[in-house]
Amino acid sequence: MTGTIEARGVDVVFTSGIGGRVRKAALSDVSLSVGGAQPSITAVVGESGSGKTTLTRLLLGFQSATSGEVLYNGQPMNALSGSDLRTFRRDVQAIFQDPFEAFNPFYKVEHPLVTPLRTFGLARSRDEALHLVEQAMETVGLRPQETIGKYPHQLSGGQRQRIMIARSLALRPSVILADEPVSMVDASLRSTILEMLWKLNRDQGIALIYVTHDLTTAYQVAETILVLYGGQIMEIGAAEEVIHRPRHPYTRALIDAVPSPDPSVDWNLGDGTDIGDTHNLPDGGCPFAPRCASAHDRCRAERPPLFDTDPLRASACWLDETDAHTTGAEIQRRAAEARAAVAAE
Repeated sequence: MTGTIEARGVDVVFTSGIGGRVRKAALSDVSLSVGGAQPSITAVVGESGSGKTTLTRLLLGFQSATSGEVLYNGQPMNALSGSDLRTFRRDVQAIFQDPFEAFNPFYKVEHPLVTPLRTFGLARSRDEALHLVEQAMETVGLRPQETIGKYPHQLSGGQRQRIMIARSLALRPSVILADEPVSMVDASLRSTILEMLWKLNRDQGIALIYVTHDLTTAYQVAETILVLYGGQIMEIGAAEEVIHRPRHPYTRALIDAVPSPDPSVDWNLGDGTDIGDTHNLPDGGCPFAPRCASAHDRCRAERPPLFDTDPLRASACWLDETDAHTTGAEIQRRAAEARAAVAAE
């Protein structure tokens, strides 16, 4: 069975201070789906503080929702126990930003690969586990004879990241959540790792959530792009549409901020003023309103829903107001149906 994780109208609110009087909304009314019969790659993009890491932790079961619900194969995540929880932990794997933090420096690099194979009963002996580890390493372009037996500090950052991908792959997951997986490797390795993730989806049917602040890499690998700001979905749609014909002013601002490779084109660096404070957002209205040149009184007073603007796209902006409202999960469902129809032709 192909695993499916679904968030439905999720809010995550952090509190602090005496009696929890200080409240910070990390996610607001977020709905999306990962996995299912048509596994795809969805990129979640946004600047620091937009809620990307909180969303990742939520989907992994490390963070509870304040309201709304997260489901795994139709069951509430917080109700999973016994064999269902064990299946979830094997079926849903993560690749984090800093691979070095995932290793215990006192263990050799094969330890975090062999241990889960034995724990989940995928290998009956250590020799069998090592054989599976060698296969996974070869899949991600590593030479087992040059890797097994070494300590984490003896490998490069790119090698450590590939080992983490191999670890996920060895457990035969149906979903991988990759949180900034290429941000700490050099440019020469980024395309290699991104190609690996793309092949995992195409060749093995693994669904991926690719979390990044980099629109360029999101466009390279993802079929659907979800744009977060202030914990809310600003825009979601097919990658080609979102990048080349962005609707939401925030999406346009992100694209305009990407430096041009043409030295004759000035970089859009603004006036040097820090306007990217996502920690002090307005209580009501659109969270992007204080930064938006197109904002008007309604934007500051009333939060826009996610408007159904195109068959495969939605935007949370009053400038895109329509009679129909939708969710991120619904847009993803339509995109999966469209891909299935194309594949059937």
